[in-house]
Amino acid sequence: MHILEVNNLKKVYTTRFGSHKVQALSNVSFSVEKGEYVAIMGESGSGKTTLLNILAALDKPTSGEVLLNGKNLAEISEREISAFRRDNLGFVFQDFNLLDTFSIQDNIFLPLVLAGESHLEMNKRLLPIARQLGITPIINKYPYEVSGGEKQRAAVARALITRPQLVLADEPTGALDSKATASLLRLFTEINEQGQTILMVTHSTQAAAHAKRVLFIKDGEVFHQLYKTSLSTEEMYQKISDTLTTIATGGERHA
Repeated sequence: MHILEVNNLKKVYTTRFGSHKVQALSNVSFSVEKGEYVAIMGESGSGKTTLLNILAALDKPTSGEVLLNGKNLAEISEREISAFRRDNLGFVFQDFNLLDTFSIQDNIFLPLVLAGESHLEMNKRLLPIARQLGITPIINKYPYEVSGGEKQRAAVARALITRPQLVLADEPTGALDSKATASLLRLFTEINEQGQTILMVTHSTQAAAHAKRVLFIKDGEVFHQLYKTSLSTEEMYQKISDTLTTIATGGERHA
């Protein structure tokens, strides 16, 4: 079952006075199955950040469509879009996006507070997530009192607590050291194995090697894709590295 469908997506930005047009996405099509773990890779300027913003309903395409569970994101009104995003999408950012004046617990609760959930329901959802992510001892601390890895796990908890259809992760390991990166990637695998659909944009070959499928974006198009299937993480890492080399040296498109 397709949870996400991206059809013939095109995005053209026009400069302030309309004198110059920049084509960020030219013709992107792919789908994501429920329960998949997909990584999107590409060089800077390839269009992957633009793609993520459109998938997050933060930007609209020039043409083409994005369907989440069959619902066209472009048809959702401005008044409804924030609630739709909160109810259906979970976000994990490189820089955590935690509020320093809120405790870890209150940061995690924030989307549920905005959704009007009861305190009883919030606590009921938090306990198993905090236990799985190993953040129970720090939930009453503040972001400035904990490590980068703990901040990112708190951000993952905030993304999961709404029980989203899709988790979108933007360079989630970018601000972490190697130990915290390895820990977070293990958690992403666990969360995915429990049925959570994840789509991650990353520059990190190590991070992408944990995904079940990797899409490579080049010049605003899907250039190639790799499926992990029975490959080990080490074998997937090597295949991703080889593909990135092909892209960097001007190899042919295989999508």
